Amino acid sequence: MEPKHTETWGGLRTDSAHHCVLWISEWPRSLVYPGFLAPVALSSGIQRSLSLLYTPLRSDIAARDIRKKKVEYISDATQRARIGQIEDASQTAEYHDVLQQESELTAGHGVLRYSGLISISAPSESELESAVAAIEQAAIQASCETRRLVGQQAQAFTAAALPLARTI
Repeated sequence: MEPKHTETWGGLRTDSAHHCVLWISEWPRSLVYPGFLAPVALSSGIQRSLSLLYTPLRSDIAARDIRKKKVEYISDATQRARIGQIEDASQTAEYHDVLQQESELTAGHGVLRYSGLISISAPSESELESAVAAIEQAAIQASCETRRLVGQQAQAFTAAALPLARTI
């Protein structure tokens, strides 16, 4: 007998469980400790798979992205100065990060684009929704934001639960 699965907009149902995949859409904007994802990875009672996917960028594409970020920052700073708005520390830190990336790229280091996927599984739909809510709260504790991948749960589940040599 062939296994069956049913995909909905926000989830996936297989013979054994209900599944949902969350994408880490925002990463911490301040310095964090190496174990910052511990609340997401180690929360008890939830069956999940956490996949971090790193994709190297070609140096010409990375340089173009850095130039674009610099131009955006400079034009935003000019606009803020024009209307008399004071620049805050987060904006300054973001600009320094861009300059650091540019310096590292110029020195020959590569740039990686990274993505995070969290696949959550539970025996019933109500338990799945409780687990998703708990993981979303854990992500907030880890200074991250998550989004449910809508309309692409089967593809996302494959990338999150079986990420070996896959690109997204």
